[in-house]
Amino acid sequence: MRILVLGGTAWLGRTVVRHALDRGHEVTCLARGTDVPAGARSVVADRDRDDALAEVLDDALAEVLDGSRWDAVVDVSRTPDHVRRAVTALEPVADRYVFVSTVSVYASQDERGADERAPVLEPSDDPAEYGGAKVACERAVLDAFGVERASIARAGLVGGPGDHTGRSGYWPWRFARAAETGRPVVVPARTDRPTSVIDVRDLAAWLVGAAEGGRAGVHDVTGEVRTLDRHLEAARTVAAADVPVVPLADAVLLERGVAPWAGERSLPLWIPDDDHQGMNDRPAVQARSAGLTRRPLAETLADALAWERQQPVHPHGAGLSDDDEDAVLAG
Repeated sequence: MRILVLGGTAWLGRTVVRHALDRGHEVTCLARGTDVPAGARSVVADRDRDDALAEVLDDALAEVLDGSRWDAVVDVSRTPDHVRRAVTALEPVADRYVFVSTVSVYASQDERGADERAPVLEPSDDPAEYGGAKVACERAVLDAFGVERASIARAGLVGGPGDHTGRSGYWPWRFARAAETGRPVVVPARTDRPTSVIDVRDLAAWLVGAAEGGRAGVHDVTGEVRTLDRHLEAARTVAAADVPVVPLADAVLLERGVAPWAGERSLPLWIPDDDHQGMNDRPAVQARSAGLTRRPLAETLADALAWERQQPVHPHGAGLSDDDEDAVLAG
C-alpha cells in the first residue's frame, strides 16, 4: 500500500510510520521537518500555509504517485484549518482517511462506561480548545470522505516509550527513584478511581490496520480500564521498588499545590473531580471488535521506564521533583 502520513516526525506519527514500514507499506511523510524514520520518504511542507499542500500535491507528491492514488492518509492534526485543507486536496487522490481524534471530544466525562454514541462538544476552530477543535476536524474528515472511507480513532491517554508528557513514565520512574534513594513516594489516598493508558505502539498498529481497511467510522481507541491502585502496583512492580508510600487525601494534595493529571508539580493520572471519571472509563468495545489488541500494562510501564532512564531531566512534562515531593511532605 501507499500511505501518506501527515506528520511522521513526532512520537505517535513516527510510531505509525515505523509500524507501516514493518508491514511492508510504502510510506511518505509530509511535515515541516525531515527527521522521519529510515525507509520513509520525506516531503517538506508547512500546513500553516494556505497553499502549502496544494503546491506539494502539484509537485513532489505527484512525482511519488506517478498518476496513481494514495491508498490511505493518516492525520494527527488538532488544527481544523489544516484538516479542511488536507481533505479538500486529498479526497480526489486518496481512498481512505484515518484521523486521530481524542476522547476529549465528549461533552460530558462523568458517565463511566459510555461509548461512541455519547454527545460531543460544539466544534471550535481554535486549536487551544482541544476537544472542540478535534470535533471540527472529525466533521471535516467525515464531510469530505464520508463514513465508509473515513476512520476516526478517538484515542485515550497514550503512553509507553517516548512519552514526552511524562504521564505514563512518571510512576515507574518515581518508584525506581525511591528505591535508589530510600525515599517514600507520595500517592493519592483514594485509588479506586479509573485509569486507562493505550500503548503508543498498540494505537499505531490499530491506525495502520485502519489504513489497510475494514475499520470505517468512529471508534474509541483506549487502554484497559484499571483502578489507580492497580496502576500504581504495576508501576511499583516493574521498578522492583519495595518502598513506603505516603497516601494523602485529595484536599491535602490540592492545598499543598499539587496539580491533577499532568503538568508541572502534578501527580499524573490523578483526577480528584468525580465529574471527570468517565474520561478514563471507556470500554473500546467497537475498536476491540475491529482488531484492537492491547499489551499488558506492565509491559507498557516497563518500556516507559527503560526510556525514562535514558532521559537527561526528571521529571519532565508531569510529576513531582524530589524537592517538590519534599515540600509536599513537609507541609
